[in-house]
Amino acid sequence: MIGRFKVQEEVFFGTFDGKYVHRDGTTYDVADITVLAPTCPSKIVCVGLNYIDHAHELDVQVPEKPVIFLKPSTSVIGPGESIVFPASSARVDYEGELGVVISQRCKNVENPAQVVLGYTCFNDVTARDLQKEDGQWTRAKSFDTFAPIGPFISTDLDPLNAEIMTRVNGRLRQSSNTRELIFDVDFLVRFVSRIMTLEAGDVIATGTPRGVGQLRSGDIVEVEILGVGTLLNNVINEPNGALLPTNHLKPRL
Repeated sequence: MIGRFKVQEEVFFGTFDGKYVHRDGTTYDVADITVLAPTCPSKIVCVGLNYIDHAHELDVQVPEKPVIFLKPSTSVIGPGESIVFPASSARVDYEGELGVVISQRCKNVENPAQVVLGYTCFNDVTARDLQKEDGQWTRAKSFDTFAPIGPFISTDLDPLNAEIMTRVNGRLRQSSNTRELIFDVDFLVRFVSRIMTLEAGDVIATGTPRGVGQLRSGDIVEVEILGVGTLLNNVINEPNGALLPTNHLKPRL
């Protein structure tokens, strides 16, 4: 698996074997270094309503074509970092998802396997009340810290048969498999690349299954994909006019 790490002030990419991180002949114990978001996307292309049961859960029609929206790069945080509950929202939800990481600049893709680096965990954090208030999704999806990604990128995961789970404070809230996707990864890569140029490191978030629910300050939310690992983040209230903290929990690997 591929990861992005920090030792003192140095940030680098390396490979993770389950315990150790390897980089240019140097080996680190993962417990001794900081695990960062494994990619720095120029954009995150998210797919809404891509599980039939989630569409039914929200009482909306199952789409005939993918419903897509964007999250900005400024919303990205890594494993162990804090999701900040904005003061302007009364309800913030989790949405556990499979993230597809793009390997190279591409447009009008015919063979998705040639441009997909691998797969990671993604949490499409959403201010649900603002989403309903606005009638479109940009504000609700774009707050800083609303795009946790990680912990690693798996290059050999089968995206057609990946178990995905979300837990809040240890309780299972979502449990599904990418077999239930309406539009699979290959379809989405082709579809999105016909609309916009994808850059190396960009992420396509493939949608969330049923079971989305509310987060509160103090909660710990985990998105787990078997074969990738567990993306763990805590939730804090927005500081009053203060700089965002760099609070870092130790990620669950």
